[in-house]
Amino acid sequence: MLRYEYVLFDLDGTLIDTNNLILTSFMYTLEKYYPGKYTRDDILPHMGKPLYDQMEIFGPEHVDELVQVYREHNDLVHDELVREFPNVVQTVRDLAAMGVKMGIVTTKQRHTAEMGVRIFGLDPYMDAFVAYQDTEEHKPHPAPVLKAIELLGADPARTLMVGDSQYDIQAAQNAGVASAGVAWSLKGAAFLSTFEPTHLLNDISDLIQIVKKPVENT
Repeated sequence: MLRYEYVLFDLDGTLIDTNNLILTSFMYTLEKYYPGKYTRDDILPHMGKPLYDQMEIFGPEHVDELVQVYREHNDLVHDELVREFPNVVQTVRDLAAMGVKMGIVTTKQRHTAEMGVRIFGLDPYMDAFVAYQDTEEHKPHPAPVLKAIELLGADPARTLMVGDSQYDIQAAQNAGVASAGVAWSLKGAAFLSTFEPTHLLNDISDLIQIVKKPVENT
């Protein structure tokens, strides 16, 4: 028996490298409304939150406009700036070959998230897809993780949530499932460790052995 039969992935910063895409889109938008006020260092602590929540921090008087400008610019430069993290595609294929059911749990809008999944050919391997509009509450609330579990028909005791932010880890913990932080997070492995994930991945391929590890009898 596999230790984890179901693996849920955050998307940005976990499976695909959208860090430059996100930061570039934020800086383009914020410079347009607040020239010289913000830097990338101001944005980093809030990455992983829903876009509306982030824009309420930076420009509460212009939230709708900021979100619209951000999304338009993000879509425009998406394919140019998005990258695959090392070993992601092969690891996802290997997990699928092992019989692991997988899903995406993201705070992004569905159409943009699907762009990222398709560009690297990951979509055939995902049996569930939970985006921003699929739940009323968002990470770190457990609702998105619980929605993915429902879609997969998953056993929470055999489910692992993988992500690059504290919100992913907290959402997993709040949903009662195991979590894995990723060391390639812009927030850093040491920072993620303070949130006590079940596992910390140095490389996405570490998942293979973690998933395969026999369940200990208790």
